[in-house]
Amino acid sequence: MGSYVAEISRDRPGCILFLLDQSQSMEEPFAGDARTSKAEALADAINKLLMSLVLRCTQNVNEGPRNYFDVGVIGYGDSWDSGPGPCLGGALKGRKLVSVRDLADNYLRVEERTRMVPDGAGGLVRTNVKFPVWFDAVAEDGTPMLEAVELACDILRPWIAEHKRSYPPIVINITDGEPNDDPTAAARKLIALETDDGNVLLYNLHLSELAGSPLLFPAASSGLPDDFAQMLFQMSSPVPPRIQEELKLEGYSIEPGARGFVFNSDAVALIQFLDIGTRLVLESGPGERRPR
Repeated sequence: MGSYVAEISRDRPGCILFLLDQSQSMEEPFAGDARTSKAEALADAINKLLMSLVLRCTQNVNEGPRNYFDVGVIGYGDSWDSGPGPCLGGALKGRKLVSVRDLADNYLRVEERTRMVPDGAGGLVRTNVKFPVWFDAVAEDGTPMLEAVELACDILRPWIAEHKRSYPPIVINITDGEPNDDPTAAARKLIALETDDGNVLLYNLHLSELAGSPLLFPAASSGLPDDFAQMLFQMSSPVPPRIQEELKLEGYSIEPGARGFVFNSDAVALIQFLDIGTRLVLESGPGERRPR
């Protein structure tokens, strides 16, 4: 395993690539909530995370976000005419990787959402907030995960060639069902790609239709219920030691060999997993690793 300590800066940006299952089964309710489909919950979570990335990379409002990351959002479903492809809409349509500044300047639209916030007296009050949207929910046909992982390899090879001193790219694959073809060999090729700081990190998250207890960051596949879950576990990268230490400080039970994998995810686990997979790259570890 690499060191995973490279500082993220404008000269040495990081890279985050999302692979999103957009198969027909993503129309099913998410975690027992009949009001929200898996596809809708996933789109909201990723759009929220993109907004968070923009804010985290902004140190001066007048300056705008600094280009600390290149970001890609790839969807995979059999309705794609030429296989998996980029999800971002508007001016970013068709682009496989974009900078954080590109995201800040080119959202698809801004919606008004309602949320509950503290009222200062121990209670909550309903308020309206602006919610940027970069892509919409999709749920159509099959699950070509193999092709999505192969596309991730094609996207990241040239990026790594230009950023050999950067923190390794993070790939987050989110799915709810078995793929059309086994992506394990392609995942091994993806993880074998490396910068001077370490190999590509591939994290996997399984979305559940039913409400239940998610399994977070397992260190062994013995407790997983089926071959599909074990396949996702085997595809997942070990959590780097410094990130493990940060997870422990946040209250997670992390055993040696823990993988970047969540099975049977509910809404809380989905948000936590996405937050952990990106935020700790900026904030964890001794020394200076925050963007500057």
